[in-house]
Amino acid sequence: MAILVSNRLERLASGSILTTDLGDLTVVSSRPHGQRHIVAFDGIATRNQAEKYRSLTLRAEPLQDLNELWVHELIGSEVVDQFGISRSTVGQVIANPASDLLELTNGALVPVCFITDFIPHTQVTVTVPEGLFEPS
Repeated sequence: MAILVSNRLERLASGSILTTDLGDLTVVSSRPHGQRHIVAFDGIATRNQAEKYRSLTLRAEPLQDLNELWVHELIGSEVVDQFGISRSTVGQVIANPASDLLELTNGALVPVCFITDFIPHTQVTVTVPEGLFEPS
């Protein structure tokens, strides 16, 4: 069983290739099972064969979708507010129920919903309310 940490189910479509520390795996089939997915891979037919892959992280190549904002493209990007003032760079993205947050390297938190423009790996433009970047 696999825990999918993507909202893109095509990652588990038949023929998809996932990378592990033990090499690439090709998806034969998959189906949801509760909060997880049951995935069959080419060349892994028995439980004993599958055991060596237990607890491995499966990775996929980034999808090319111009309408999506990808976390890996935000990290390290310069954050510029609506007045053109550079505020810091994105250190990480924190999952939050209301809105994911950009945690800047200077410690500031900016809701992702404030992003108005984005150049991957380069710059994030945000429109923020007055006082967001003021010390508390």
